[in-house]
Amino acid sequence: MTIQDRRQEFRPTSGEAPFNLDEVFFSRTDARGVIESGNYVFRRVAHYEWDRLLGAPHKIIRHPDMPRAVFWLLWDTIKQGRPIGAYVKNRAEDGLYYWVFAVVMPNGDGYLSARIKPTSPLFRTVEKEYAALREVELTEKIEPEESARRLLARLAEHGFPTYAEFAAHALSEELTARDTGLGRPTDPRMDALRDTMGHAEALKTETEGLIRDFNAMRTVPHNLRVIASRMEPTGGPISTLSKNYGIMSRDMFEWFEAHVLGEDSNFSSIQSSVIQTLLIQGLSRLLNACDLQLTFERRKLGHTDLETEREILRNLVDAYKVEASKAISLVQDEARRILSACDTMERHVLGLSTTRVMCKIEGARLPKSGESLTDIIGQLKVFQDRISTRLDRIMHLGNEIRDRLG
Repeated sequence: MTIQDRRQEFRPTSGEAPFNLDEVFFSRTDARGVIESGNYVFRRVAHYEWDRLLGAPHKIIRHPDMPRAVFWLLWDTIKQGRPIGAYVKNRAEDGLYYWVFAVVMPNGDGYLSARIKPTSPLFRTVEKEYAALREVELTEKIEPEESARRLLARLAEHGFPTYAEFAAHALSEELTARDTGLGRPTDPRMDALRDTMGHAEALKTETEGLIRDFNAMRTVPHNLRVIASRMEPTGGPISTLSKNYGIMSRDMFEWFEAHVLGEDSNFSSIQSSVIQTLLIQGLSRLLNACDLQLTFERRKLGHTDLETEREILRNLVDAYKVEASKAISLVQDEARRILSACDTMERHVLGLSTTRVMCKIEGARLPKSGESLTDIIGQLKVFQDRISTRLDRIMHLGNEIRDRLG
């Protein structure tokens, strides 16, 4: 860096290193995490000369306040070929610190990390969680994997069942806070995905309720058959209807287990699809910002060729734009399949309702139908009404997801 550059870039003697909200920086490493290149903002904030950065392990900027759990999760994820986002506190060469929200992604035989300055309210919560976890690491001397397990448990307590869900949410929060802080309109696609995330969470809640309703209803057809056999020992219309009801309900339960309870069902995969889409969309935006930052930079990147870095970034931008488009299409397809499944379930429920009403009519014709039959038919109505209401809410959420991303 020239003397003129040093004069233009004031650095305090302690505290936080200068890193502006409108800035973004990246670094690129090999498969071992050795730095191969980066942009000027990266070098300036870290305050290392290029000769010290290039060829050095990326942990050269690691801050001792950082929980080891985060890096364990990071490496465990990117080694599987998947991108990951994380809050990271780094230490510059002169001892100053700087926080970033970083997204690390596979890039050829190595990795690329893009970072922005975190400013959302979530960031303040993470700061406290990191400090507490780091204290535990130091006092209890736990291994990184055990620390990661504890971090995941704390995230679950904050409402994030998986780290992927937390990372996607955090990235969207930081990008939105950045837009607001810079006086820019928020990204409509990100806004739509954030709304969709809420719909997907509500859909998961409704599906879990639907499963409970179905489980509670399982014994009712059997009880109906027992009552019918007592009323009509030699058989009759109630016995026939109860048998038909049992067959229809069994078919419905089997269909339900295959299409709603299965791990590969649309109901199970919709939330993970939305999470992945939100992360990819945010990642695409972040890479695009890196590309623009590099375009405006005119300083040399050590011994690195500037045009090569631009080409790498633009290729990644293009690749993740395609991935984002595919991911959005996948979520829309999942929503359409859920709506189709709800239509099928509603037809099942309608068939059961018709049989239940016929049971009620036939029971009224018997001189001594008994309160037990009336009670069981009442239970059937309660369960079916509950399931129908549940299906209406699920269909509403499915339509919201489909239309919001249309």
